[in-house]
Amino acid sequence: MRGRTPEDFRLLDLLDPVAHAAGYGVVRLRLMGGGVRRLQIMAERPDGHMEIDDCATLSRAFSEVLDAADPISGEYTLEVSSPGIDRPLTRLEDFSTYHGLEARLELDRLVEGRKRFKGRLAGVDGQEVLIDLEDEPDHTAQVPFAWVADAKLVLNDELMQRGAAEREARLAAQSQSEEEGV
Repeated sequence: MRGRTPEDFRLLDLLDPVAHAAGYGVVRLRLMGGGVRRLQIMAERPDGHMEIDDCATLSRAFSEVLDAADPISGEYTLEVSSPGIDRPLTRLEDFSTYHGLEARLELDRLVEGRKRFKGRLAGVDGQEVLIDLEDEPDHTAQVPFAWVADAKLVLNDELMQRGAAEREARLAAQSQSEEEGV
């Protein structure tokens, strides 16, 4: 899910080590078509955050490697961003990290007679994603991670409040660090 096409996966093979060396992780990579192609890369620091300066740092690191390797034919633009508050869930560990939050999953095949699931993430069990279904409150679906085609957090008040609280805590910690350093 971090990539969709063979070209995406080749680019991930090239750029993952660059991101890791710079202290980041690639959440998702998409090379999209059109007149001028767009290479969209969502990334984050190990703490799950990504600021504008982080995007610029990683963009420069990626640009150096992409310019040298020239893996994309034709003209393209590079876009490095954070995954955002209603982030895509692309790695198995994402389903544990965001346990308890509301998410939507779309599968590439049927499980329990359906391809789409909405509910609260209930973690993982081995290689399976667990989700407490919104439309069946007493049922937790088990979905093989390998079958998940698309998944993302649902933007709702709870997620917005969590994001605001995390930002406030991050700013308070940064302010305290600056005061101690002065």
